[in-house]
Amino acid sequence: MATTEVDGTAFGYDEAGEGPAVVLLHAAIGDRRMWGAQFTALAATHRVIRYDRRGFGETADGPGEYAHYEDLLALLDARGIERAALVGASMGGACALDAALAAPERITRLALLGSGLTGHTWPDHMLADIERLAAEALPAGRLARYAAREAEVDPADVRAMADANIRYLVAGPERDVSVLPPEMVALVGEMCEQVHRRDWTAPQWTEKVPDTRHRLGEITTPALVVIGTADAPGLVELSHHLAASLPDAELVELPDTGHLPSMERPDEVDAVLRKVLS
Repeated sequence: MATTEVDGTAFGYDEAGEGPAVVLLHAAIGDRRMWGAQFTALAATHRVIRYDRRGFGETADGPGEYAHYEDLLALLDARGIERAALVGASMGGACALDAALAAPERITRLALLGSGLTGHTWPDHMLADIERLAAEALPAGRLARYAAREAEVDPADVRAMADANIRYLVAGPERDVSVLPPEMVALVGEMCEQVHRRDWTAPQWTEKVPDTRHRLGEITTPALVVIGTADAPGLVELSHHLAASLPDAELVELPDTGHLPSMERPDEVDAVLRKVLS
C-alpha cells in the first residue's frame, strides 16, 4: 500500500500513468477499490490517482475537525499536482464540487456520478425509505447505540446494513440485486461492511460542511453529470438539479443502472470519461 501524509494523517492511495492529472473520488458506501476499471483505463492517457478519504479504506482517522475537500487539495499538494480533473461518485461528487468552489483555478473538469451535494436537504420520501431500511435491518434502538459507542458491534448487523445499501442504492429500489454482476455485489458488500463497522467503532471526528448547495451557480468548471435511471429517486432528482444549476454542465443518463455505474457499467463509464477528459 502506498501512503501520503496530509495534515499528519496517512492517506492510502494508488497512482499510475502520465499526462493530465485525474483524481477519482469514491462513494460513501465504498472506498478507492470501486474505481478498478477506470483507474486502469484512464492511466493509458492520464496521470490517475485514486485514494481513500479520511475515515475510509486504508486511510487513518482521528478526533478533530476536517473537510474532505481540504484533504483533497492538500493531497494534490503532497503529490505535486497543480491542476486536476475530478471524477466523483456520490459523496465523492460532493467533495469535487466543494473543491471546485474553494480552488476553481486548480480544477479543470468535473465528472459527477450519482453525485451528492454538501448540505443538501434530501426529500422526505428518501429519508422515509432510509429510515424504513434501517428499521428492517437492525433491532429497534441498535443503530443509536452503535452511533453512541454504547454496544459491541454485531457482525450480523454490519452485514444487514450493507445488504440494505446494496438493495436500495446499488441495485436501486425498483430492481432486484440479481441483475448485478455477482463479483460486483461481493466487492460492494465487503467495502460497505467496512464502512459501517468503522463508522460504529472508529474515533469520531467532525466534518466541516461548506455551504455549497446555494453556490452552484458560481462553479464555472465544465461538468459532466452522470446518473443511472434506476438509482434512488432522490439522487436522480439531485442530478437533474445539478445539471440545471451548474453553468457549464451536461447531463448523461444511463438506462437501467444503479448508484455505482463505474462498477456496473464500466465500459460505458470509461468511454464517457475518456470523451470528457480528452
